[in-house]
Amino acid sequence: MRIRATKKKNTNRQGSETAKVPSPSAVLKDHQGEALTGNLTHTLSLVKTVLGENADLVVREFHVFGQYPAAIVFISNMVDQSAVNTDILKPLMYTPPHLQGQPVEKFRLREILINDALYFCESKLESEVVKLFACIMKGGTVVTVDGLQEAFLIETRKIDKRGIDQPATEQVIRGPREGFIELLGTNLSLIRYRLQTPDLRIKTMELGRRTKSKVAVCYVEGITNPDLVNEVNTRLSKIDIDGVLDSGYLEQFIEDNHFSPFPQVQYTERADKVVANLLEGRISVLVDGSPLALVVPTVFSQFYQTVEDYTERFLLMSWIRLARLIALVFSLVFPSIYVSIISFNPELIPTEFAVAVAGGRAGVPFPAVVEVLIIEISMEVLREATIRLPQQVGGALSIVGVLVIGEAAVSAGFASPITIVIIALTTIGSFATPAYNVALSLRLLRFPLIIMAGIFGLYGVMIGLIVILNHMLSLKSFGVPYLSPLVPANFQGLKDLLIRGPLWWMNKRPSFLQPIDGDRLKHNIYSDMKEGETNVLDPKNDKSQQGG
Repeated sequence: MRIRATKKKNTNRQGSETAKVPSPSAVLKDHQGEALTGNLTHTLSLVKTVLGENADLVVREFHVFGQYPAAIVFISNMVDQSAVNTDILKPLMYTPPHLQGQPVEKFRLREILINDALYFCESKLESEVVKLFACIMKGGTVVTVDGLQEAFLIETRKIDKRGIDQPATEQVIRGPREGFIELLGTNLSLIRYRLQTPDLRIKTMELGRRTKSKVAVCYVEGITNPDLVNEVNTRLSKIDIDGVLDSGYLEQFIEDNHFSPFPQVQYTERADKVVANLLEGRISVLVDGSPLALVVPTVFSQFYQTVEDYTERFLLMSWIRLARLIALVFSLVFPSIYVSIISFNPELIPTEFAVAVAGGRAGVPFPAVVEVLIIEISMEVLREATIRLPQQVGGALSIVGVLVIGEAAVSAGFASPITIVIIALTTIGSFATPAYNVALSLRLLRFPLIIMAGIFGLYGVMIGLIVILNHMLSLKSFGVPYLSPLVPANFQGLKDLLIRGPLWWMNKRPSFLQPIDGDRLKHNIYSDMKEGETNVLDPKNDKSQQGG
């Protein structure tokens, strides 16, 4: 018994000793603000303590100019190894040609390394221990020399990436076909390519205690309101989380109302869309590792606008936008109106149509509200299954679900043909909404409206719509009313709300963004363009034809 007790005590003691071993992050936190000592052995010991045994960690010791001990540290899978070998190791191990035969004193070593040996333009000296490890984990290379109290941080990051391709979430008929990818540097270059102005400002910060994700805030100085820039930076700086893996994390923190089904932050995969919003006075937030950029502030009208609205002629796109709006409203209220009329007000239906509806519902054992809810839930499950399955299987499943399951439900008497038609039209209407997050919120609100219609009829539908509208009136995005420019009304903004007016009509930036420079076009640009125009190829002006 004593032996067992002793073993148990020893085991507990070992467990407590194991529990007391600090994590690498805790060790690094203890060295916060600490500077390098200049002792190469101590520095390498600290590297091994913090980074541990990693198969992709490279610690290569060598001698600078064949005299001074040094070491190079990097993550092998995150750097350009050929550049490390030819542009860092080789120049440091061999004395520069113009210094051949001359002694390199230690007091001149730092200056010679900076001015004569290192070939990289993106290199700097750093003495703080924590910043050395931050550089290594981001894909940089650290060179530390015995006797120097500063290490060289060299930008050698090279990560495999997918090519720039057409955005998968935002299909476009006429317009650029370049979408963001996961690397932040490439995404910023796409913005710079389209907005070649010195007024473009890009501010970066790091968020995430463990991921150290790089976040870029983009705006145009001279257009964007400085108070808006300060507010965005303030909200982002208050985020304290261990990891930021996507821009969606930031969206949930910086939005005004966290319990609203309506999104108050717009996201996009298109660089041209980001540039268009920057020119209006908005701010874009990009995260390294995410192909989706956030745009703030956001109003509801942005979610049913597309790129083609501005690249095609205004008469055609105004009609298309109206059709899109009708489909949006259709997808929200059509099932609830059907339930309320069938259950409470069948006299509103024409006689011939009422007879056809009654004949179709003759064998259905459920009330209209239960029937619609069952079919709606089935459609949502089918839609989710189609999205999650591989593309080859998902397309086949959607066809099977719509044709076979719908026909089988009608034949079995679980649903009437008119209900299947109503739900199908509603689903098609939801697909016409360009923004996925708004379409998702409308699909969510459809269910309470159906339940209200099943209990109170058309009164319930109207009460539900009033509550939804009242909620939208109360929403704000960084202080901007959600239904701007409709409420509060703005004549200039109404030109791009329900219809899309000619480009020369919209000579002002949105006033609700309070931009510094509110002028977008010259006021009399249309008259200036028309002034002096001549029909140079008019047959009436062809003198050779007149002679004939």
